[in-house]
Amino acid sequence: MTHSLSPDAPIGVFDSGLGGLSVLRHARAALPAEDFLYVADSGFAPYGERSTDWIRARSAVLGEFLLDHGAKALLIACNTATAAAAQALRERWPALPIIGMEPAVKPAVAATKTGTVGVLATTGTLASSRFAALLDTFGRDIHVVTRPGSGLVEAVERGDFDSPDTRALVASHVEPLIAEGADVIVLGCTHYPFLRPLIEQAAGPAVRVIDTGDAVARQLARALGRAGLLRSGHHGGERFWSSAPPPQRSAALQRLWGQDATVEPLTG
Repeated sequence: MTHSLSPDAPIGVFDSGLGGLSVLRHARAALPAEDFLYVADSGFAPYGERSTDWIRARSAVLGEFLLDHGAKALLIACNTATAAAAQALRERWPALPIIGMEPAVKPAVAATKTGTVGVLATTGTLASSRFAALLDTFGRDIHVVTRPGSGLVEAVERGDFDSPDTRALVASHVEPLIAEGADVIVLGCTHYPFLRPLIEQAAGPAVRVIDTGDAVARQLARALGRAGLLRSGHHGGERFWSSAPPPQRSAALQRLWGQDATVEPLTG
């Protein structure tokens, strides 16, 4: 990191693809004065099946890119990348506020009435030591049922939110959690909130669905405040990059963020 941190600098955000936009929405609402730089690594999505070493190295590349563009903080808007790389990034840039994602096991434990919580996440997140530590801390007195949401990230990246195939795919992941007695489902991947209507339909009205976007946005605001890096008196904007191929790049992001979003190519 070669630049000094300034309140007027932007916040860097990255995800394996477009899922982190669900977190960026919360961050934008919580921090209206801030400028955000968002990198969607859609050309390499999903991260969930990749090795920890690969994710750690790729996260360092994306972090370096955002710092080269002046970022004063990093928001890792990806559960898989947080589990694999957050500690390494904090060691690499100790002066930089770095906020990651964490499946909402703690609030789910507080909310369950049946004593059974379902967690829908990527294989990488479910296999991580970070997730194991969460269960050890908060999940000892309840039954936690996990399910890798294979295919869900790809559906979101395609912009396929409501087709019969996606509905069937969502149901195939949600129904086993309900069959085990889960009355709370944790969305442990930032892509999954874009499928929340289908997840809620498949789960039924008695099941509560929880994600952590709002909590992470508040955590980001607190970290910037502690570091004296909050910006005020300004209406912030966003700048986007994507490693997706050109035809997919703009259409998918505009569908999820807004028609006026322009996307720059991320190379390397």
